Amino acid sequence: MMSSSYSNLLELASGEVPSPSFSRMGRRIPRVMTVPGIMSDLDDDPSESVCSDRSSSLAQRDRIIIVANQLPIKVSRKPRNGKGWNFSLDDNSLLLQLKDGLGDDDMEVIYVGCLKEDIHPNEQDEVSQTLLENFKCVPTFIPPDMFSRYYHEFCKQQLWPLFHYMLPLSPDLGGRFNRSLWQAYVSVNKIFADRIMEVINPEDDYVWVHDYHLMVLPTFLRKRFNRVKLGFFLHSPFPSSEIYKTLPVREELLRAMLNADLIGFHTFDYARHFLSCCSRMLGLSYESKRGYIGLEYYGRTVSIKILPVGIHMGQLQSVLSLSETEAKVSDLRKQFGEKDRILLLGVDDMDIFKGISLKLLAMEQLLTQHPELQGKVVLVQIANPARGIGKDVREVKQETYSTVERINGKFGKPGYEPVVLIDENLKFYERIAYYVVAECCLVTAVRDGMNLIPYEYIISRQGNEKLDKVLGLDPNTPKKSMLVVSEFIGCSPSLSGAIRVNPWNIDAVADAMDGALVMEEPEKQLRHEKHYRYVSTHDVGYWARSFLQDLERTCKDHLQRRSWGIGFGLSFRVVALDPNFRKLSMEHIVSAYKRTKIRAILLDYDGTLMPQASIDKSPSSKTIKILNSLCRDKNNMVFIVSARSRDKLAEWFAPCDNLGIAAEHGYFIRLKRDEEWETCVPVVECSWKQIAEPVMALYTETTDGSTIEDRETSLVWCYEDADPDFGSCQAKELLDHLESVLANEPVTVKSGQNIVEVKPQGVSKGLVAKRLLSTMQDRGMLADFVLCIGDDRSDEDMFEVITSSIDGPSIARNAEVFACTVCRKPSKAKYYLDDSVEIVRLMQGLASVSDQTPHI
Repeated sequence: MMSSSYSNLLELASGEVPSPSFSRMGRRIPRVMTVPGIMSDLDDDPSESVCSDRSSSLAQRDRIIIVANQLPIKVSRKPRNGKGWNFSLDDNSLLLQLKDGLGDDDMEVIYVGCLKEDIHPNEQDEVSQTLLENFKCVPTFIPPDMFSRYYHEFCKQQLWPLFHYMLPLSPDLGGRFNRSLWQAYVSVNKIFADRIMEVINPEDDYVWVHDYHLMVLPTFLRKRFNRVKLGFFLHSPFPSSEIYKTLPVREELLRAMLNADLIGFHTFDYARHFLSCCSRMLGLSYESKRGYIGLEYYGRTVSIKILPVGIHMGQLQSVLSLSETEAKVSDLRKQFGEKDRILLLGVDDMDIFKGISLKLLAMEQLLTQHPELQGKVVLVQIANPARGIGKDVREVKQETYSTVERINGKFGKPGYEPVVLIDENLKFYERIAYYVVAECCLVTAVRDGMNLIPYEYIISRQGNEKLDKVLGLDPNTPKKSMLVVSEFIGCSPSLSGAIRVNPWNIDAVADAMDGALVMEEPEKQLRHEKHYRYVSTHDVGYWARSFLQDLERTCKDHLQRRSWGIGFGLSFRVVALDPNFRKLSMEHIVSAYKRTKIRAILLDYDGTLMPQASIDKSPSSKTIKILNSLCRDKNNMVFIVSARSRDKLAEWFAPCDNLGIAAEHGYFIRLKRDEEWETCVPVVECSWKQIAEPVMALYTETTDGSTIEDRETSLVWCYEDADPDFGSCQAKELLDHLESVLANEPVTVKSGQNIVEVKPQGVSKGLVAKRLLSTMQDRGMLADFVLCIGDDRSDEDMFEVITSSIDGPSIARNAEVFACTVCRKPSKAKYYLDDSVEIVRLMQGLASVSDQTPHI
């Protein structure tokens, strides 16, 4: 199966008619946008729509476009004349293993990424055609200079160290931020987006972007097509907010990631750090619903996935069955086993975060503390070539070589080297052979995203019958393996049977190595069995299928929501709302206001008439003037509905004679300034405060920046000025605590925006709306215009009452009803306005109409 745009890629690339194998579809590339950043509505003219040919897609398989920095392709020059290229699949690529895990029958996979070799522009068209036809790969060609600035300098020298917790305190410690390198990074991400748009069928295809090299790519894709079904997985650590917020482009990267539908992390720690950054820098909060973590972002729910990647079981087991592997295992057994050596193994990339030198120091400590192990224990350290370049790599190499030389000089003797350093690329089967014969595997990185070396080691130690024979083992004997792993690598949480260490603590690592050697055989077998059961069931296929299932679930309501883009550059984001939810038009409401006779107006105060961030919360003279204009109109009944105390509201709005006030969520109501306060519910005693206040005081004392507001009928704990993460955590604890101690009291405990509130049962702003409409009905004044505006959860009760009253007895037939929330967000209201400035402007417009109307 291929999409219309996919079938035309060759024509775009070469300028020629597509080959017969692609021309059978006979469809042009669908137009991606009507206006940049704005997607046409679903009911547009089909000839102008981005929608794919639905009739033809019914029989098509699902298709996913996997995007990564590198394609899963090996490249080499043809030997004859050095012209042309040889291509083959890279079996060790996670992207290729991912495809095998999905199964060819269920999902078609297209790859987009760079090649490891630089292709001359004259050859790029031919290479594109070959890779697409033979491997379903779409190469992204980046000019060499730009690629170097994007990959080697920005990704590897700036992002990668920072994500591994290295602050650029000096030029030698991680790269200082360079704006021109950032621009190269953005430019390359845009080139990737352009390449994807050549092959994507945007209504049908899924896109899965991998790793920190392409973190701003989601923004470019979302800008091109608002409803793109987009997942992003970060394979590196995500640092804590204290580290991450030192990055000058911190918000741009966060917002770009949030343009994905699903964001994946290997561990909860990485996800927690990301969520904390979103909270501290963007003011976003997350919720967990039925086990799924989601961030509300401009009406879209961005889901968070926490699942470590696995290994390709089929590939590993097939390599274990190779005759070459058996031969290598036999050689290693002769090299080490016949000399009664105990083999410890380390396999790491040669970079600053793998902790190779710390591991070598621990080996030196082990031999120093346990002289009986000298001549018996050998550490084989396989050092894969570093992926980056620079001074840090040279220093790591130099330190590693000198440390190995010193240890071997100190403890070595004829026929025995305590450390064997292999600093060359081994073939996969050779590496597997070392796993098979190693008594213990040491993975002591100081920081690593996932690291699948322990998983490979566990499966290799399980072996097979042929390898058992080579090793002289009884096939019925339970297998065993031992792992010493760093606490700071992504696979550590899933390996509960490993000996976890702090790699910086040399003594502890040495003790762990000794403990792994002297552990009883039954214990080793039990640990291996537990690890094998987990690794074999949580393979790369499980990981890929689970991620795509969640991506499909997250994207299932795309077509049911109205979407449009806002913002420029990397601040671009998509607003996605219910089709019936729209912005309140000034012309519309003023027109309705003019032609109606009896009007009910309910206004929240904080966050609605008054911006939430204001320090001085008292109403301005402009607000008082607007309210007086509305109240002087005999056709209007205007109410301020607030959670604040009646004394404070009475003081603030004393200049408004005819203004109705509902205080403390409507527990107290006053129709006019000169009237007495009434209660919406029976008066209750507040003896429960003696229970609740000490509890709140305890949390206030332990939460810097929090306060208690004691109102007549309620108590409010506010953490607006506290640390957002700690305040939110304390609020959840306080909520549970209060619900427990107040279980037998006639009160309700609720959380709101930066508050936890205890108030009498049955009190809500919805009661105010009911009371106002029923009072007007009793006076023979059926409202034919109802306006209700609010900004938080407590106002949803008013919206529900107002909307449910349509066509009811409490308002006139065919009344104009406007329930309006502040900001674009999920709400029971039908309308929204962007902020309190727009609300004041709207109220000023209505007030001017009343001022121009003669009052009888």
